[in-house]
Amino acid sequence: MAKALGIDIGGTGIKGALVDTETGQLITDRVKLPTPAGGAPDDIVDTVVALIEKIGGLDEGAPVGLCFPAVVRNGRTMSAANVSKKWIGLEAEALFEKALGHDIHFVNDADAAGYAEVRFGAAKDVPGLVLLTTLGTGIGSALIYNGLLVPNSELGHLEIDGKDAETRASYAAKEREELDWKHWAKRLQTYYTHLELLFSPDLFVVGGGVSKHYEQFLPLLNLQTKIVPAVHRNNAGILGAAALATKPVATLVPQPTAMQ
Repeated sequence: MAKALGIDIGGTGIKGALVDTETGQLITDRVKLPTPAGGAPDDIVDTVVALIEKIGGLDEGAPVGLCFPAVVRNGRTMSAANVSKKWIGLEAEALFEKALGHDIHFVNDADAAGYAEVRFGAAKDVPGLVLLTTLGTGIGSALIYNGLLVPNSELGHLEIDGKDAETRASYAAKEREELDWKHWAKRLQTYYTHLELLFSPDLFVVGGGVSKHYEQFLPLLNLQTKIVPAVHRNNAGILGAAALATKPVATLVPQPTAMQ
């Protein structure tokens, strides 16, 4: 059995478990701790250490995957969503490795969720281009082509009609403006039609907490591309981070060159 520890850091909660990366099943119970107020680097690192202790500690034979709500380039967090802005530009991977005394595989949270759906969920065995979007506070995205992850797509920030797409089409926008499913679906139609124009994907997968209500809005969309709800909502980040830790060659991650 191949196993890895998956840790998913979010703006409100940090959760993790030991994962069987051949089946996508959790070997331990999922443990969750609240994200420290303010989301400062040292506080989050301390919480991750405490979380791992609650899970049962590090297994020396198991890789560790950690996903984070930020653009991740060569181990550095280049943005910060719902956590402290002190993360921006930080050598975050090295920070976690020093605290844990263990190498980790560090990845964007939406990328981890997308990879989980390809390995164990709605996009398993789907050839070609899979585009996952998470509809929540913003819109996260993952681009995966024939099982290879193209990191940091950040498609929630596409400009549509002069506005950042996620400010109009995220689930938070629906809640903020008290839109019913029909009117929110009109905004989603505009967003996904634009994605079709740019990428011609073979499959859309819709994640985020609202995906459990997919019957309320997905049937209202008229797209050329098949669109389905994600399977692994709460566990997607954990599963994807763990799976990528055991198979990091499955990512198209930019590598530093001698010129950098």
